[in-house]
Order: sequence, then C-alpha cells, then structure tokens
Amino acid sequence: MQKPNLRAWFLLIILALIWGSSFILIKRGLVGLTPQMVGSLRIVAASLFLLPFALQRMRSVSRAHWKYLASIGFLGSLIPSFLFAIAQTRLDSAVTGVLNALTPIFTVLVGLLIYKQHQKANIFIGVLIGFFGAVVLSLAGASGALSFNAFVLFVVLATICYGLNLNIIKYHLGNLPALTVTSVSLLITGPIALLHLALFTDFFPQVINTQNVQVAAGYIALLGVMGTAIALILFNKLVQITEPVFASSVTYVIPIVAVIWGVLDQEVLQPMHYVGMATIIVGVYITNRVRS
Repeated sequence: MQKPNLRAWFLLIILALIWGSSFILIKRGLVGLTPQMVGSLRIVAASLFLLPFALQRMRSVSRAHWKYLASIGFLGSLIPSFLFAIAQTRLDSAVTGVLNALTPIFTVLVGLLIYKQHQKANIFIGVLIGFFGAVVLSLAGASGALSFNAFVLFVVLATICYGLNLNIIKYHLGNLPALTVTSVSLLITGPIALLHLALFTDFFPQVINTQNVQVAAGYIALLGVMGTAIALILFNKLVQITEPVFASSVTYVIPIVAVIWGVLDQEVLQPMHYVGMATIIVGVYITNRVRS
C-alpha cells in the first residue's frame, strides 16, 4: 500500500478545513434559498468557475473516460449537493458534518464488493473507531434527543455516492490530471444543474428582486467555487497520490471543523463533543498507521 507523504497530509488538512466549513455555508444559503436552488446553484457556480479549464482539457479525454467522468460528475457532485441541502432543512450543520464520516465505511465496502480490494484488519478497526467517534459527536450535538430523524438517510445516501465516486476515480481515472477530472466532470453536470435552476425553480426572479436571496446566493456561490470546484481538484489529486481509504479519512476531520463553526454560530459545545473528536482522531491514526 502507498504510504501517505507530507504532501498528502497537507492536502487532507486543507480539504478538511474547506469541507468542514461547507455545512455552515449551506445553512446560510438555506436562509433565502430552497434546497433545490442550493443544490443547483452550487454546481452551476463550480462549473462556471472551471469552464475555461474544461474546454481546454476536454480534447485530451479519451472516449473510454467519458462514462467515468459522467459518473463522478453525478456521484461526486450533483446528487450529493441536493442530498445535503435537503438534509440540512432538518439537521444541524454540525451534525450533518459528523454524519459525513460514514464515507470511509462505504469506500471500503465498495472496494471490497466491486473492486475486490483486500484490506488489513487494522484498517477496519480504525474505520470503526472513527465512525464510533462520529456517532458520539452526532449524539452530543443533537440537543440530547435520541430520536430517529429520517433526514439522516439523505446524508447516508450521499456518503454511498462518495464511496462509489472515490473508487471510480482511483481505479478508472488515475491517469488523468486532477484538474481535468474535476473540470470535465462538472462540465457534464453543470448544464443539467443550470436547466434545473432555470426551469424548475424561481431562483432568477427572486435573486433579482430579493436582498436575502442575493446574500444566500453569495454563500452558495462561494461554496460552489471553494467547496466543490477547488476542493474537488485537491481531493481528486489526493486520491490519485494515495488511495481511497486514506483520502476518505478526510471525513473524520471534517466534523471537528463543522462543530467549531457550530459553536461560533451559537451552538453549545458539550463534553461529549471532545470525546467524539478525540475518538475520530484515534480512528484516523489507526486507519493510516498500517501503511507505515
């Protein structure tokens, strides 16, 4: 297995900071926009930002790669953008960030079931410990209520998409530059998101005439550029220089950033938050310790 170097760990930390902040941006966007607007606008902004690169690089993409680029465009960007926006209409941003830590579980399962990838027992132990920490953190951030929330399933479905996406990038697109993978995949999904935004929502009339919609749209545009376009370039690069399980472990650090933003947004940090964060860090360490 490929041992993560300093560059890989640097990318992991930067991604955690960017994606850990994305949930508070979604929360701000939902103040003036519907979940459908949030999901579409996020992809449109990311696609437009990377459009010059996509047009320049699409000629270098072989015919065999296009189906995989379309797959990750949907699985890694478009579908999760809608799922997370819908979920956050009933879930706190910090809790959503914590639930995102399910991604490594599904990354391992997809690798095992579809790509027949063998994993050492230590990796499963680390993944389970990290997931347990995410559960603790999630319960601690749920205002003490232990009731089932069906909107959690939207996040679960999004993490399944991410697990598939990670393995597709690693096993089918590893020879393409990260910028090509990201920009061209968004070139495919961007027009779909734009059509949805124009034909199935009243975003454009509202953004012209309503100030709070304009502010909310600004948050989601920022999310699209930073949290989707730039972050996906970094993430695809991380997958290519390491392996899916290490890359997906970024989702263990994301909850810490998400909870910090929650505290700054007047959410209460309880002692169990610290327990959950510490457990997550231990899980990340054990998961990647076997590579040394």
